[in-house]
Amino acid sequence: MTQASAPGKIILFGEHAVVYGRPALAVPVTQVHADVDVTDVSRRGIWINAPDVDLHAELNTLPSDHPLASVIHNFLFLSRVSPFPNLEINIASTIPVASGLGSGAAVTVALLRALSSHLQFPMTDEDVNAFTYEIEKLHHGTPSGIDNTVITFAKPVFFVKGNPMETLGVGTALTLIIGDTGISAPTKESVNDVRKLWEADKPKWESVFDRVGRIALEARYAIERGKKKELGKLTNQNHALLQEMTVSSPELDRLVSAACEAGALGAKMSGGGRGGNMIALVEAENIAPVVEALKSSGARNTIVSVLN
Repeated sequence: MTQASAPGKIILFGEHAVVYGRPALAVPVTQVHADVDVTDVSRRGIWINAPDVDLHAELNTLPSDHPLASVIHNFLFLSRVSPFPNLEINIASTIPVASGLGSGAAVTVALLRALSSHLQFPMTDEDVNAFTYEIEKLHHGTPSGIDNTVITFAKPVFFVKGNPMETLGVGTALTLIIGDTGISAPTKESVNDVRKLWEADKPKWESVFDRVGRIALEARYAIERGKKKELGKLTNQNHALLQEMTVSSPELDRLVSAACEAGALGAKMSGGGRGGNMIALVEAENIAPVVEALKSSGARNTIVSVLN
């Protein structure tokens, strides 16, 4: 048996604007992860078990554009394995689906690493990242590339599409509380809706994206210098711009407000929006009241993540 794992991720600043060349900040969330094991079997075929999504099937019975099938088919083509092996692939994930935590990219990274190791086709982190980005494009249209980058390298990153990845230094430990609305929110829809807004009035939205980009840049300096209060203000400013992009939702806004009223330094939605997750920046002593406020305001789940 060969096993591999990949963490979740959360975007701190810059979602949506990152698609248009502005910077974004994102960090891995190791408290949730995707896990894959690959085993040789005697029965013919490649058998996939993913109980979290109630999938138990042989590879060739799945549509070619199925997310898991596309990873396996593309890997087998890339590695030129012949004859095709007989395998059982077991996939499990604690990352909520369609919630902005990078579940799809994490499963792809873990599956790819398990297959490449098991079938002795070595892949560098750069190889894994590039492959995963191509898979992301199949399912998200025009993704930023941030999910695959953060999850592949498992480090905080400052990211500008098309530029080399920069890892992020953290001046002081930051405590983040992730609140899940429990509402599934496919990234592709919100990305496409923002694109329609941009196409209808490019000067307006380029200006909005510029403001988001400046916030991300200021946030990088605040993180590196450990300026939590400044970071909290920037978090609130970024959320207001995401509301302007129409990608927030009443549920997200309610959780953001509840966190701030309970003492968070700042809060914002994270990811594609229209559901999924929000994040709150808190002092360590305020974890309990903010978690309680989020749960009382409808959060399905909360995750406390420390960035250091």
